[in-house]
Amino acid sequence: MSSYLIFKHLHMTVAYLTIVLFALRLLLDAVGRPGWRQTPLRWIPHANDTILLVSAIVLLFVAGYASDMPAWLIAKIVLLIGYIAVGVFAIKPAFGKPVRIAAAVVAFVLYTGILHLAMAKPILG
Repeated sequence: MSSYLIFKHLHMTVAYLTIVLFALRLLLDAVGRPGWRQTPLRWIPHANDTILLVSAIVLLFVAGYASDMPAWLIAKIVLLIGYIAVGVFAIKPAFGKPVRIAAAVVAFVLYTGILHLAMAKPILG
């Protein structure tokens, strides 16, 4: 198996795991179990996202996008930054419930956009 396929599958796996871990933490908060913040569930998503970022950087070089990124990839990075930003609002208990719910919805929409761009790789103006 080529290194591209290995890193692509690793990247896809941890990308799916990212949203599962995000949803799990939101669900645990929603059902009144904030104790997850004192478990490994507090740091596992960060370790997973580090693997996601490293695999993305490796793919940039292996696929040859490092020197000339297509528009879909730039859009994906912008959506990722937005996902991270609203994800902070969705997870932090300091923000009110309405803000956290709205942020979670926006985070899921942004994640869906990231998935679409990753799978469709559309030609953007």
